Amino acid sequence: VQLQASGGGLAQAGGSLRLSCSASRRTFTNNGVGWFRQAPGKEREFVAGISWNGGSTFHNDSVKGRFTISRDRDRNLVYLHMNSLKSEDTAVYYCAAARTAAMTSQKALYNYWGQGTLVTVSS
Repeated sequence: VQLQASGGGLAQAGGSLRLSCSASRRTFTNNGVGWFRQAPGKEREFVAGISWNGGSTFHNDSVKGRFTISRDRDRNLVYLHMNSLKSEDTAVYYCAAARTAAMTSQKALYNYWGQGTLVTVSS
């Protein structure tokens, strides 16, 4: 399974972006999917996760109330809607497919990763 994250770019603080994650195979639709991010000099951290059917979601406290993960199973896409962006949201964002159908925040349970898309927020 190959994943592709897109939608990154430059945004002003307080602005919005929507990231998209697509997969090469339909298998993606039966997996939990997560978004992670990695800022320069920092470890990759979990941002948000969604179960295979979209019935369960979880957002890191740092983005709760500002970011929303969703998925369109018919189109085989997972989104990360980012609002009220802050400079500390600047990072490369990665989507990943979990080994399980459930959503998880544990990085070790994700075995398929996209190449990442850069989000830069200017203050």
